[in-house]
This record gives sequence, structure tokens and C-alpha cells, in this order.
Amino acid sequence: MPPEDRFVPRFAAEPPQELLPYGRWADQLREEFLAACLRIEDEVGDPGDIVWFPDRTWGGRTYVPATCRTSSGLELYGVVSFAPAVEDGQEPDHFAATADWTEETAENNPDWKIDVCDEVVGGWRGEQGNLAAMTLVWGTPVVDRVAIATAELAGLTVDQCVLIENRFTLLAPDDYRGDTLEVAVFTGGGKELARESLYDDDGEDEDDGETPEP
Repeated sequence: MPPEDRFVPRFAAEPPQELLPYGRWADQLREEFLAACLRIEDEVGDPGDIVWFPDRTWGGRTYVPATCRTSSGLELYGVVSFAPAVEDGQEPDHFAATADWTEETAENNPDWKIDVCDEVVGGWRGEQGNLAAMTLVWGTPVVDRVAIATAELAGLTVDQCVLIENRFTLLAPDDYRGDTLEVAVFTGGGKELARESLYDDDGEDEDDGETPEP
């Protein structure tokens, strides 16, 4: 086979290892996420029920994304991360959480086919010092019959996730050598149903809170 044109990390993160959080584990993650929400200086309203997304583990940390609607109609979104247990009987530790908000929701954007959030969680140094932003992407498809979500960079699939309760989480390199991520969703048979870029059509970063700058 010929050499690869794009030398980037592919499928760098572990696939989801657990069910969506529930019970006492969900309560612990909720405390961490709401503590991060309280650090938001803007008035966003009271948080409602938290929607959890599949976990992904990379670089020695596990990331569990979340979204949450508020009493004022805004959406909180963020990530709870921790060092996973590596031995039987050990508990996860070194928790950290981030949170932000947006007024852009799927209900207010009927043209959306995929509702996504994203957050840069690290970097990867590639050829000639080029840096890829290792980006966590989570969301839900707005179209029906979706079974698998993928992340693509310059036409190359760099991550994929089987949906869990119609939710997915991806972790992939972005903004590398002028290329940026696209998220696509497929049926179980491999038919593409929708595709979204993490960026506006003009290539500029979104400024609505949904896409943080790398």
C-alpha cells in the first residue's frame, strides 16, 4: 500500500466502555458538572435534567460530555473528566469539569441535521511541528435511523462511535494542516444520512458558544 498522505492519529481514543451514567455514579458526575456551571458568570437560569453522552478515554483521562437545558431556555454544555480506575477496587479520581452555555438549540435551527457540541481536550504534534487540536465532539442526530457517527478530516475517517440512546461522542484531531473536522451520521448499513462541519461555511469559528476556538 502507498504511504498515507495525512499522517494523523486515527481512532486514538478508546471506544465507550460503560453504559450512560446512572444512579450514584450519575449523581457524582452531576455534582461536578453543576459546580462548573456555577462558575459561569452570565445569568443562565436554573439547570434542568442533565443529558449524558458516551464516555471516551484518551491520554489517561476519561471524558463524559453533558448537556442541560435551563429555565431561561438556554443550553448548558460541558465535560466531566477523571482519571479512570486501573485496578479492581480502585475508584476514579482527579475529577475536573468544564461548562459553557449557548442560546443556539436544535429547536431554534430547523435546518440542522446533527446537533453537536465540541471542546478541545489536548493537542497532537505532527509533521513539521504542525499541531492538531484533539477535539471531543458529542451530540445527537436530528434525522432518523442513525446508527453510527464518524469524524472525518480531509476525507479520512479518524474516529467513529456507535450511538447509545441516539447519542454519540467522538474524539479526533481537528484544525490540522488547514483541514477541519466534519461529523457524519450513517445507518447501520452504511448509508450516509447527514453531515455537518464544526465551522461556518466561510471557515470562521462559530461564535455562538457551540464551538470553542481550538
